[in-house]
Amino acid sequence: MSSSSADLYRDKRFVIGMAVLCCLLWGSAFPAVKAGYALLHVAKTDTATQMLFAGWRFLAAGLILLVLALVNRKPVAIPRDQVGRIVGLGLFQTTVQYVFFYVGLAHATGVKSSIMNATGAFFGVILAHFLFEDDRLTPRKVAGCLLGFAGVLAVNLGGKGLDFEFSLLGEGFVVIAAAVLAAGSIWGKAISRTIDPMVMTGWQLAIGGAALLAIGEVAGGHLGGFDARSLTLLAYMAALSAAAFALWSLLIKHNPVGMLAVFNFLIPVFGVLLSAVFLHEPVLAWKNAAALALVCAGIWLVTRKPQAKPQ
Repeated sequence: MSSSSADLYRDKRFVIGMAVLCCLLWGSAFPAVKAGYALLHVAKTDTATQMLFAGWRFLAAGLILLVLALVNRKPVAIPRDQVGRIVGLGLFQTTVQYVFFYVGLAHATGVKSSIMNATGAFFGVILAHFLFEDDRLTPRKVAGCLLGFAGVLAVNLGGKGLDFEFSLLGEGFVVIAAAVLAAGSIWGKAISRTIDPMVMTGWQLAIGGAALLAIGEVAGGHLGGFDARSLTLLAYMAALSAAAFALWSLLIKHNPVGMLAVFNFLIPVFGVLLSAVFLHEPVLAWKNAAALALVCAGIWLVTRKPQAKPQ
């Protein structure tokens, strides 16, 4: 990548805009997955078939990126000494993460899963503190993450509130999935120093998606009844995954993980808002306004440049 392109991916306004776009795309996956399950008659507890659905989504997303890389004349062959790292990243960040997430989702409510999944931002900030000297924890980062988490709580709190029950197979697995995703992002940052981020992400998604397909088949999943609507929806989900993961990998390569992690709090907020728009789910305007305000305040705290000390 040229120095001018690298400078663009470090420009604050560009980074914020692209990070928000990634989170908007990932947030749109919430109503898209629900709509896909409805169109294909996938039961909420049919984890094996859900893995098949996710497998096709990520395999297609990976292939899209690899084809785009070829069109742009990027070498897509993985160097022999990097094969193990790319395969490991694909299995870890895509396959393992989604196995934990889908099993956890089947044993916990959607509200609690959304809140537990938001802990991934904390994992990202904490791991970055110990792994990167230029990405240390600061009071602003801590305050920003707490505000972002408060926003996720606000968008998910309903009239019944939250109970404090916690199970390993439910909430525990969702937290593990969030930790795996955060660790995988940092691992990808290291690999992207030697491999083009688009190529790396393409192989990671394709390998992880193929493994999910294999698991779904072995577990007895069955996915059929595709028609024009369901295929169009699957194509959209593959495209959004390709765009969001590839762009996020580029942002991660050129920016501190701790700064980007706080944007992840936007994903469940966008998910709720877009579900209300496209699935006509009930929504409380004041609750979502409060959630967005809290998350945006957290992002502002983390991304703003500290004032220079007077000489």
